[in-house]
Amino acid sequence: MLDIKFVRENPEIVKQNIRNKFQDRKLPLVDEVIALDEENRAAIGEANDLRANRNKISGEIGKLMREGKKEEAMALKAQVTKDSERLAELEAKETELAAKIKQIMMTIPNIIDPSVPIGKDDSENVEIERFGEPVVPEYEVPYHTQIMESFNGIDLDAAGKVAGNGFYYLMGDIARLHSAVISYARDFMIGKGFTYCVPPFMIRSNVVTGVMSFDEMDAMMYKIEGEDLYLIGTSEHSMIGKFIDTITPEAELPKTLTSYSPCFRKEKGAHGIEERGVYRIHQFEKQEMIVVCRPEESWDWYNKMWSYTVELFRSMDIPVRTLECCSGDLADLKVKSCDVEAWSPRQKKYFEVGSCSNLGDAQARRLGIRVAGEKGKYYAHTLNNTVVAPPRMLIAFLENNLQADGSVKIPEVLQPYMGGQKALIPNK
Repeated sequence: MLDIKFVRENPEIVKQNIRNKFQDRKLPLVDEVIALDEENRAAIGEANDLRANRNKISGEIGKLMREGKKEEAMALKAQVTKDSERLAELEAKETELAAKIKQIMMTIPNIIDPSVPIGKDDSENVEIERFGEPVVPEYEVPYHTQIMESFNGIDLDAAGKVAGNGFYYLMGDIARLHSAVISYARDFMIGKGFTYCVPPFMIRSNVVTGVMSFDEMDAMMYKIEGEDLYLIGTSEHSMIGKFIDTITPEAELPKTLTSYSPCFRKEKGAHGIEERGVYRIHQFEKQEMIVVCRPEESWDWYNKMWSYTVELFRSMDIPVRTLECCSGDLADLKVKSCDVEAWSPRQKKYFEVGSCSNLGDAQARRLGIRVAGEKGKYYAHTLNNTVVAPPRMLIAFLENNLQADGSVKIPEVLQPYMGGQKALIPNK
C-alpha cells in the first residue's frame, strides 16, 4: 500500500505506474482518493478547531460562573453542546472517509522498480540468465505421472474419489523422495543462516489483506466457513504476519526465516495439458524463505534469495534459468519479481518452480511492521522466495535424472535423506 501523502503529491507518477501495469480501469481511483483525502483532512482540521475551542470555552464558563455571570455562562454552555454535536458528526465522517480511503489505497498498485520490463502478461517476461546445460536425451522421457507410476509412486484415481481433481496420493519411494527434497531444502537454508520455522497453516483476514491484493486473495485463498480464518496459500503469508504490529530495533535486522508448510490454493483459471498430473494442484508442500530488513538492504537480499534457489536446483543436477517478470505479470504489492524455471527434457522448455519478490514497504504498511532506528521509526522492507515446492519440483527432478533403463539417479546431496540410495529402480 502506498503512502497517501505520496499519492497526493505525485498523482501522475501513480497514474503512469497504473498504465505500466495495464490496469487503466484503476486510473479514476487516484483522483477519487485524493478528493476523499482532501475532504478527510478538512474534517480533521475542523474537528481539531472545535476541540481546541471547547477547551477554551470550558475555562471561560468556569470563570463566568465564579463571577456570577450565569446567563453568559449558560450561553457558552449551549455553544459547547452545539459544537459537541458537530464534533460527533465530524468524527463519524472521519471514520467513514478513512475506511473509503484505505479501501482504495489497498487497490492502487505499488510503484514498480524502474528496471522492471513493461509488458502485458507473463508471455512478455524476459530471460535473464541460464544455469546448467539443458539436455534432451536420445530416449523418450515419459509424462511425469507415468514415471511416478513406474515406481508405484502415485495414485490420482483414489485421490479423485477422496478429494476430487487437483489432489494426489504419493507412495513409496516417490513419497520418500518428496520428503527428502523438503528436508534437504530445510537444511540448505539453515546452512545459509536462516532460522527454521513451522508456522500456523491458517491466518486471519487482516493478515490475508496485509500480505496480498484482493484479486490474489479471491483467486487463491480457501476460507474456513463460519470463522475468520483462511488456509494459507504459502507460508510467506503467516511468516510475514508474524511481525504484524511490531517495532523491531534496527540492530536486530535483518530477520531471515525459512519455513515449511502445506499450501492450499483454489488455482482459479488453471487449464492446459501440462497442468495434468501434479503440475497445478490444490494442495502441496513447500519450503519458503522470507526476509524483513532495512530498505537499503532489500536489493542485496533480493539477489541473494533467488540465487539460493538456483544453487539448490543445480546441486540436484537440474538446469534452471531466471526470468524477469514484466509489469503486467507483477502482483499489485510487488516492486520487482523474478521466476526460477527448471528445464523439462520432455517438454523441451523451462517451467516455473519458484518465484522471488521484493515488496518494498507495501506489506509493512498494511501490517504495521516498523523499525526503530536512530532517526526514528520507519517501515521495514519485506521479501519472499520459494526454496523448493514439491511435487512440482519432482517433475523437474524425475525428468532430468531419468536414465535410459527407467531408473532415476539420486544426486549425492539427497542420498543421506534417502537412506543412502543412489538410484530409484522401477517396479514396472
